Amino acid sequence: MDIKVNVREAKGDCSVVDLSGEIDVYTSPKLKDAVSNLIDRGVYNLVINLEKVRYIDSTGLGVLIGGLKRVREHGGSVNLVCTNPQIKKIFDITGLVMIFGIFDSEDAALKALV
Repeated sequence: MDIKVNVREAKGDCSVVDLSGEIDVYTSPKLKDAVSNLIDRGVYNLVINLEKVRYIDSTGLGVLIGGLKRVREHGGSVNLVCTNPQIKKIFDITGLVMIFGIFDSEDAALKALV
């Protein structure tokens, strides 16, 4: 079980965080570090791409919520790209669809930020 985290700049002052693998108690610190580093550098508009994520637990959800809370303090936002029905269902069940913008494509997620 591992996670790959790739951060890249997008248009405007946005960054995209591509994730692949599983986000759980063991791997979520890697995601938290990546998101925290972006916020510390003044990047407050993020797209987190979950297309290649196979599993996410409550720790991973907590990291995403913590990142959203921090960027909102600076007027930013976090949009998610999620096409995996199992992952999407977790966001539906937990009600997180109400606080995150969840999109089927990176382009749509970026357009909603700008």
